[in-house]
Amino acid sequence: MCEREGLMSHPRRQFIKGSAALAAGSALTGAWAAGSDAPEKKEVRIGFIPLTDCASVVMASVMKFDEKYGIKIIPTKEASWAGVRDKLVNGELDMAHVLYGLVYGVHLGIGGPKKDMAVLMTLNNNGQAITLSKKLADKGAVDAASLSKAMAAEKRDYTFAQTFPTGTHAMWLYYWLASAGVNPMKDAKVITVPPPQMVANMRVGNMDGFCVGEPWNHRAILDGIGITAVTTQDIWKDHPEKVLGSTADFVKAHPNTARAAIMAVMEAGRWIDASLNNKMKMAEVIAEKSYVNTSVDAINQRILGRHQNGLGRTWDDPNYMKFFNDGAVTYPYLSDGMWFLTQHKRWGLVKSHPDYLAVARQINQTELYKQAAAQLKVSVPKSELRASKLIDGVVWDGKDPVKYADSFKINAVTAG
Repeated sequence: MCEREGLMSHPRRQFIKGSAALAAGSALTGAWAAGSDAPEKKEVRIGFIPLTDCASVVMASVMKFDEKYGIKIIPTKEASWAGVRDKLVNGELDMAHVLYGLVYGVHLGIGGPKKDMAVLMTLNNNGQAITLSKKLADKGAVDAASLSKAMAAEKRDYTFAQTFPTGTHAMWLYYWLASAGVNPMKDAKVITVPPPQMVANMRVGNMDGFCVGEPWNHRAILDGIGITAVTTQDIWKDHPEKVLGSTADFVKAHPNTARAAIMAVMEAGRWIDASLNNKMKMAEVIAEKSYVNTSVDAINQRILGRHQNGLGRTWDDPNYMKFFNDGAVTYPYLSDGMWFLTQHKRWGLVKSHPDYLAVARQINQTELYKQAAAQLKVSVPKSELRASKLIDGVVWDGKDPVKYADSFKINAVTAG
């Protein structure tokens, strides 16, 4: 690791120096950085987990986009999503790169303490996957259908891991298993493991499969211990993933700071998506020990859509991880947040139907986002809802969440 860092240190210094000049040269000082709209808090502690999709938060700091809007982002590396949750709730962190479903879970008081929460923006679409162990793949389980057959043929305890009980990875895992007739509440044991620990736990045989963000799925392939059974964009094309989250109290007390952070992180996301060269530079930075702590080659293929499944198949996926995509990524659609609530209801995490739209309106800071987007001249969608067809052919459009949540034949109730 030291040798790699030594080799990279000089070009990275040049890159950051050039990036700082770029940021300073294109500064949009505007009204947001001065007078009554000046950020109430200048230093913003933003927690992150070592995952590729922390990139826009990290690059906003590294490239000094934050300074353009009168703040200094301090990225703080965290060990687990539970740790991120606790530090957000108790105020040790101002904001975080965080699981969409975690924010909603905390707001409803499931999966930990109850606290009113806020989603400031979406950080990325796509870019997660479900990995099955090489041992399981050698027995023919390489996708949902063949896994279902293998589990029916060989009766034993099957263990799968996700990263947080109300989070995105749990919901992708459950949805995928259920699409093949496997009830995750009855037919499998599901455990919670922090993302950076997934590969090590699979290596020692603690799990048959896991759902996690990159680079840990590709890392399992590089290490020869797992195969990619499905990418999450194959479960839901352009699905919402991580968000920039905070408590509602923080946003209420520091609206200008929150808006400045949205602008800095959105600009970083736009920079990442702007070119192949930018993506490669991003991979070099976030691979470092202070961020994701892995080899660059574990990151730089899948951010370009270059996939291998660990069984000899390679393909180019146009629906790879995106951080901006002309603003389509970053808008905090109400329907995105509502979808997680429907799945929380489906799997018994909430016992009765919440007021889906009202909860989403409480959490997703669409007006603050629109103010930030206007300053950056980023277009905003006309509707706060969007329609998508998921892997099982069912369309989610946010218009009738109660009917949608109750429509699934495999759910917590059928698990008995």
